[in-house]
Amino acid sequence: MAYWLIKSEPGVFSIDDLAKAKRTEWDGIRNYQARNNMRAMKKGDRCLFYHSNAKPSAVAGIAEIVREAYPEPTDDRWSLVDVKFINNFKSPLSLEAVKGDLALKKMVLVNNSRLSVQPVTAAEYKRVLTLAGEKG
Repeated sequence: MAYWLIKSEPGVFSIDDLAKAKRTEWDGIRNYQARNNMRAMKKGDRCLFYHSNAKPSAVAGIAEIVREAYPEPTDDRWSLVDVKFINNFKSPLSLEAVKGDLALKKMVLVNNSRLSVQPVTAAEYKRVLTLAGEKG
């Protein structure tokens, strides 16, 4: 299993929206590095669901890849995956808290916070869960 972080603005699509939908297409990615990360995702991989442009920006929950990358219907140079809701964090983990944790200093979120789909190591994933007070 691999781990990822996917970003969405909560006013556009939040973790609560995913909870209501249960499953959705993760589309609209228009960055080649993010697209390539999506193409590397496998069914069963876990994703940290991150609320960007929020007050505060924070990791809000967990999703799972349920369909691997396939072409976007409007432009096949871009891809999408399907994700399903796993859970909300009781207490979202702020970007400030992530940046303040020495164990996460090499995390892509800390060093390239603009990338909308990014890899997360297993150790980083577990640390985020711990800091958020969540069980693995």
